[in-house]
Amino acid sequence: MYEKTEIRMASAADAGEIREIFAPYVTETAISFEYEVPSAEEMARRIGNTLKKYPYLVALEGGRIVGYSYASAFVGRAAYDWAVETTIYLRRDCRGRGIGRALYLALEDILRKQNILNLNACIAHTPVKDARLDNSSEAFHRHMGYSKVAHFTKCGYKFGRWYDMVWMEKLLGDHPDSPAPVIPVTCLQNAI
Repeated sequence: MYEKTEIRMASAADAGEIREIFAPYVTETAISFEYEVPSAEEMARRIGNTLKKYPYLVALEGGRIVGYSYASAFVGRAAYDWAVETTIYLRRDCRGRGIGRALYLALEDILRKQNILNLNACIAHTPVKDARLDNSSEAFHRHMGYSKVAHFTKCGYKFGRWYDMVWMEKLLGDHPDSPAPVIPVTCLQNAI
């Protein structure tokens, strides 16, 4: 039986554990197109920058971080304010247990409160599965209600081979003629 999963907002103090989760995705897979594992200091900087406007969540079991998810600016221009890019990573031994689903549902709930309407995920893709990439992230996002909206061919080079990339999208609500302004996560009380 699995322990109860707690979800809370991340802080810079979580950077070491988050780095530990992210590192094998950089060094062993094509899931991340980064070549070098960021330092704990760099991860803390990224967390802090994200939390200025968007949620950065961690899932814990027994006090140990087992996964994290966050939203970031989709493009960074005012007209895109109601769209974000979503990201999720789990400890590799914790996949398939519903933790990713719980993290994404919590993330979506906060993003709705912020008046975000479009969720976009940039996902590595391979036409031929290999030891570095098996398209499970694409399947997870499809299961979470995302649809593929773009496919870029051989745009990422890692481990001596070319990988594709897909964009997947999920709409959180209707798109009114005059959308409510986006509320920074720092202005939400009891976001989780």
